[in-house]
Formats: sequence, structure tokens, C-alpha cells
Amino acid sequence: MFKNFKSVERTVYGRGAFNQLDEIIGAKRRKSGDFAVFLLDSVFQNHPLANRVPLHDEDLLVFVDVNAHEPTTELIDGLVNMVKAHAGRPIAVAGIGGGSLMDSAKAVSLMLTNPGSSVDYQGWDLVKKPGVFHIGIPTIAGTGAEVSRTAVLTGPTRKLGLNSDYTIFDQIVLDPELLAGVPKEQRFYTGMDCYIHSVESLVGHFLNPFSGAYGEKSLDMCVDVFMNPNLDRTDADDQLMVASYLGGLSLTYSRVGACHALSYGLSYVHGTKHGYANCLVFNHLQDFYPEGVETFKKMMQVQGIELPQNLSANWTDDELSRMADISMGMEILWEHAIGLDWKKKFGKEEIISYFKKL
Repeated sequence: MFKNFKSVERTVYGRGAFNQLDEIIGAKRRKSGDFAVFLLDSVFQNHPLANRVPLHDEDLLVFVDVNAHEPTTELIDGLVNMVKAHAGRPIAVAGIGGGSLMDSAKAVSLMLTNPGSSVDYQGWDLVKKPGVFHIGIPTIAGTGAEVSRTAVLTGPTRKLGLNSDYTIFDQIVLDPELLAGVPKEQRFYTGMDCYIHSVESLVGHFLNPFSGAYGEKSLDMCVDVFMNPNLDRTDADDQLMVASYLGGLSLTYSRVGACHALSYGLSYVHGTKHGYANCLVFNHLQDFYPEGVETFKKMMQVQGIELPQNLSANWTDDELSRMADISMGMEILWEHAIGLDWKKKFGKEEIISYFKKL
């Protein structure tokens, strides 16, 4: 069976596109009492962007802190209860921020229409009902969360997404102006998430011309942005926002691979942010992606980025074992990286050996 690909229904792209958000949500306001929920990254609490959110009297604006820790199932369940207590079910949920914030918006949308806790839906195609109309507005580029079919959450026992066709945003607003002011290191780590998406998508057993077309262009744009220190920031941000979009589409019809499987274990046990975790892992994956890692190291040099060494010296055997268990659970990623028979070739000890390189 071929994958019956679902994508975002509507996309608006361009500098100043954020100004159309009121019009987009306004099309859903049909009666008195209709309200929208805006989830905004807490880094914008005292930022001019907060004043640009098109709030109406009944609407709810929530500042969500996903900076110290990535979103948890506990956070999502709490946000859902807050929204229900406000006025019931909204006509729209808009997520404005980075990948973790957009994933939070996806999850809240789904849990407003599906019973139980978000823990119950960590996995593939467990969501049975469409969520509330949801909109993604990225303020940093690279995660691909704006087009992906997953909302990655850390739960009581694992870090795993709510993976379903219902998770995909109904609308996205891609405004490169919102990328201005992103700190250098964060911009690099998140941009490398996009780069690694493309490398992993293009080097694996589920590669096909459809995903390859997106991945190749995304890869080229990432390299252009991060290998050219003299590239105008405006042009670079325009490219990076499109690269993130294309990289997300590439992995949707292909898959990511070894780096993401390993980084999930690292993030779950040590709380390492996703983009940074990917960089820490990818830096040691020459065996899987020799050309990709070589270019990655060159981009780090050009951008003046240094990664810490010997992190594993402080990790216990128990921590390494738990990291490996989480990573081994990402079976479809290992299938893409190694093959359907990956368990015959690659086991827990091999996974631990890679963590020891960090």
C-alpha cells in the first residue's frame, strides 16, 4: 500500500503574512460567543509580537513556556482543561512559536475533541476524531512542525508524538519577518534540524522520488544559508522558512532515521532540546551519513558553532540503558535507516556505543 499523503490544507507565505491572521480566523467566527485560542511562546510575553495577536473580546491568549522543557502530556492536558473552563470548545487554536509550541497547539486541538488524556494517543494513528481548526505560525525555522503529522510530547514513560492525519494543521502562516531576532545558536540548531531531516530522508530505505524532490531542495537551501556567512539575513530567513517547509514534507513521505531515533532517547532522559540533541548526535554519525556529517562540520566552522565533548563521561549505565531503550522503540526510524531486518544487525549495545561517543 502506498501512503495516502495528507498535507496542510491552506498556506500563506510572505513577509507581513501574519497580518492576515485576523481575517483567516474571522472566517470561522459565525455567532456570538465564538472564541479563538492563541498559544504564544512565553519568550514573546513582553515583545511587540504579543500586541499584534488579533484578539477579540471572547478570545483566550495563553503564554506557554516550552523553552526550559519540551511539551509534556501533563502540560497539554492542563491547557485543554484551561480552554474548556474558559468557554468550552473554541472555533480555532493558533500556535505561534517554534516547533514545541506548534506541537502543543496541535495536541490541544486534538484533545479538545478526543476523550481522555494525551498520553492515550502517543503513537501512530490512535487519534480517531478531527481536532478543532488549528493554525501554525512558526517564529523560528527548521523543525518542520508546521507541516508534519506529529505533535511530539514527553509522557510518563516515553517521548513520542501524536502521529495522525488529524494532527496536521488546517492552515499555516509562513512569515519570514517573524524570524528576525532569533539568537545565533538557536537559529543554527533549529536550522540543522531541517538539514538533518533532509539528510535522513534522502539516505534510507523508504526514499522515493516524491520525498526526494522536497528533500534535495531543502538540503540545498540549508547549505546555502549556513555555508555562506555573507548571505543577507533577510534572504537567508526567506530561504530557511521555505527549507523548513520542504524538509517537513520530505520526511512525511519518507522518514527520518538514526539521528532522530537516538536524539529521542537523549532528550527523554536528559531533557535536551530537540534541535540541539540532533546536533549532538549527528556530529558522530559518520557511519550512517558520511557526506551529511562532513558538510555539517563545515557549517559549524563557518557559523562559529562548537559542541561540547565527552558528555557521556557523566552518564550512568542506567541512564545509557534507558536512553537506548527509548531509541530502540523508534522502530520505523531504524527501518528507514537500516532496513526492515534492522534488529538482526543493530541492537541495544550498538545504540549505547553511539551514546558513549557523545
